[in-house]
Amino acid sequence: MSIRLRLTLWYSGILALTLLVFGVALYTALHYWYFDDFRKRIIAQANDIQSRIFQAEIGLRSGSVFTLYIDEADFRNNTHLLQLNDYVSRRRVTNPLMERLGVHFQVSENAMNAALERRGIFENVKVYNEEVIVYNHPVISSDNKLLAILQVGSFNSGSQRLFVYLKNILLTLGVVTVILAATLGWFLSRKALNPIDQVIESADQIQIGEDLSKRITYDGPHRDEIGRLTDTINGMLGRLQIAYTELDEAYRAQRRFVSDASHELRTPLTTIRGNVELLEKVWRQLVESSSESHDDNISLSLEAMRDIADEAARMSRLVNHLLSLARADTGFVMEKKTIEFLPIIEEVIRKAHLLPRTAQWRTGDLSALEDVKVWGNADYLQQLIFIFIENAFKYTPEGYVAIDALMSDDGKQAGVRIQDTGIGMDKEEVPYIFDRFYRADESRGQTQGTGLGLSIARWIIDEHGGSIEVTTAKGEGSTFVIWLPVNS
Repeated sequence: MSIRLRLTLWYSGILALTLLVFGVALYTALHYWYFDDFRKRIIAQANDIQSRIFQAEIGLRSGSVFTLYIDEADFRNNTHLLQLNDYVSRRRVTNPLMERLGVHFQVSENAMNAALERRGIFENVKVYNEEVIVYNHPVISSDNKLLAILQVGSFNSGSQRLFVYLKNILLTLGVVTVILAATLGWFLSRKALNPIDQVIESADQIQIGEDLSKRITYDGPHRDEIGRLTDTINGMLGRLQIAYTELDEAYRAQRRFVSDASHELRTPLTTIRGNVELLEKVWRQLVESSSESHDDNISLSLEAMRDIADEAARMSRLVNHLLSLARADTGFVMEKKTIEFLPIIEEVIRKAHLLPRTAQWRTGDLSALEDVKVWGNADYLQQLIFIFIENAFKYTPEGYVAIDALMSDDGKQAGVRIQDTGIGMDKEEVPYIFDRFYRADESRGQTQGTGLGLSIARWIIDEHGGSIEVTTAKGEGSTFVIWLPVNS
């Protein structure tokens, strides 16, 4: 979620909560004040009518009874619904308004109990589906006897509708206000955060173009937060540019050194190997023509020359490997064309028979590569397969090394599998075996090598758009599957 959206949601949420609290408080206060005043007016009306009720005492055999007399003007001219319920005679008197409506009030059990307790209560009743608030007011004699229950009612539907309208108006205004505020907040946050978008866009251009000489432009004041951020990033880019330039120059110098050293070393090594081979031939001729007294010295000399030749060959391989990696570092692009894959593998298998080895060499099923063509360089592909075979023989003192071919399920990848029963390695070492000069700890000192072969193999695989799978277990051997895309 973007900062712009979060700011808008926070702003809108706080505003909505504020409006909700304000609307509820306003509605509650108005509702309470209005109906409290409404009830007070009804109570005042009831007290005023009660003060005009006349009481007369009539003697009877069984005692005395109060008879109530009502001022007709109070009942006739009143706009409230009035009903007097005589508690003694059970007589009921209503004002003309109720007579015209043809209704009357019932004295509920709650109202009767409240009157007996000398207190009045409010009740809500329905008159023609209209809500009426009725105040039940007890009429008490001077000697604290209940004479009657005066009921004063007033229609409440208009007031209720008014507050329904008020509630709808508050809700509508609240929703409209929140929507308008959210829209305005989105616009303002977009305008406020627009400089950050400019910073991000400029940084992306620098990242995509990999040009650290570019700087982020900001048109606003440089003393605000965005301006200080821009200046900080520009300063950081300047320091990165200096460091990157120095590192790139050092890296180029290193690559030039490796490349030049490799070229320079190849010539003397070739000369050394040629002279050693020449000397070896001369010494062999001398051995054949010399006397037996010189045989021991000549044998020692031949052994020394063989050691020199072996070390020179090993240095030549190292120099050739360094030269290949130097070409990879300098962006060397090998020439590629559509070639048959199976003849390349068959040529590698033929040459592999000539390698010095102590393990068996097995050739498996290669039929999966029939009529398969790949886009690549034949010489480098032979070198690639040969590197893995040579490594397999190197780390397999006994058992076998096998090669076969397979095809992916979708037919888009051709694979060459090289399997051995050698010393294997830990799974934790697999991510590092393609690093330059890396050799598994167990193999150090036991086998000769430069630690560059698999680095060259990875470069060749990458150049051909392929991949490699490695399966290994310590003491059980390793399996390498080289996948190359099929050129249909």
